[in-house]
Amino acid sequence: MAAATTLVILGAGGDLTSRLLLPALGQLLLREPERAVHIIGADREDWTDAELQTVVRTAFATMDAEEAAARVDVSYVRTDITEPDDLRALLQGRTGQVAIYFAVPPAVAAASIAALTAEMLPDGAVLVMEKPFGTDEASARELNRTLTALVPESQVFRVDHFLGRSTTLNLLGARFANRILEPLWSAESIESVDIVYDESLALEGRAGYYDSAGALVDMIQSHLLQVLAVLAMEEPTTLDQVDFREATSAVLRATAVWDDDPVASSRRARYTAGTVGGTEKPSYVDEPGVDPERQTETLAEATFEVRNSRWAGTPFRLRSGKALSTPSTEIVVRFRPVRHIPTGLSGSSDGAVLRFSLGPDRISLELNLNAAEDPFELERATLSAELGEGALKAYAEVLSGVLDGDPMLAVRGDAAEQCWRIVAPILEAWRRGDVPLEEYAAGSTGPESWPALG
Repeated sequence: MAAATTLVILGAGGDLTSRLLLPALGQLLLREPERAVHIIGADREDWTDAELQTVVRTAFATMDAEEAAARVDVSYVRTDITEPDDLRALLQGRTGQVAIYFAVPPAVAAASIAALTAEMLPDGAVLVMEKPFGTDEASARELNRTLTALVPESQVFRVDHFLGRSTTLNLLGARFANRILEPLWSAESIESVDIVYDESLALEGRAGYYDSAGALVDMIQSHLLQVLAVLAMEEPTTLDQVDFREATSAVLRATAVWDDDPVASSRRARYTAGTVGGTEKPSYVDEPGVDPERQTETLAEATFEVRNSRWAGTPFRLRSGKALSTPSTEIVVRFRPVRHIPTGLSGSSDGAVLRFSLGPDRISLELNLNAAEDPFELERATLSAELGEGALKAYAEVLSGVLDGDPMLAVRGDAAEQCWRIVAPILEAWRRGDVPLEEYAAGSTGPESWPALG
């Protein structure tokens, strides 16, 4: 059996730990029983080891991993994770592979990191953080300086579960392993790209974080820009963490708001009362914990350009929203139409459309083909294939990288800063009120004036 990894969970009593982190760990240990993990939970609650063990077993049970729970050594230490003395006592004497997971709100994580010193940390310890990474480019840069004063960049894991191994590799396999796609993967052949994450879920009690972030920061600034980077990157020499992350970071450094016009290139809206899936939803402003004066958007759309020789001139439209009628999580790559169709052929002449549906992962290609009844008439046909989901859910795949010490799918520090730089002009325009905050009924497709996706 491999050497045990000590997983120190700061915020062991929180929702993120019980709802996401521990179930992912349970699935991972069920699939890979050779792994050995020692969980040390730390929080302000006056818990016992047995109480944390109950939380672990309950979370593992959601993944049918009760057997794995019995193999995990669990202990709990009552800790104020923002106090240096408490952190020193918590980490003192820890040896072997140690991963410290900040499963707490961003402000608490920042305070905890500020309380740490390099001498408190076990040799080789990795620090694991959830988004958002800072609140703007300057704060992200300062946070990165603090983190890399504690450990090398390769030991900092900024978690983005959108970069689960299976989904990422599905994108790379389709593009780099197919001659029919790779030579066409540029502005020369691709007219536009949409990256969409529309949810039917409404606020669902997340006002504490969401109302201060909104759809642009919660989804586009972090997750969807990372997907853009994977989609648009140059072929890395290898899929190790150095080559892969340099390729994605290079894309982000080249990305800017379309036409440098954040007003014309962005839209925002928030939902009013409506019905989603047969359930009545209140207006966003009437949700518990929401401050209407913040003007928080629940639907955001922004268009960007990757300004390099491969992609200049192709718009990348990123969109994410809540309380919409139909969930949609997909990447849509629209190819340019052919330059000429012979006289005598009629019907559809639109460019081909390649779609990557995310969860379940599926790829489809829409083409113009001759109609069955009249071969001189063109009609659309769709070829599709299911892609492997992978043995693990995305969160478990990312956690696997943490426990292996492989940061390939973690966000590099400079990439986190670039994501804030990219959206900064939009955030500033919105704060000035230059882009109106529109409205849409919960359970609709969004504001009627917005261009349709598809």
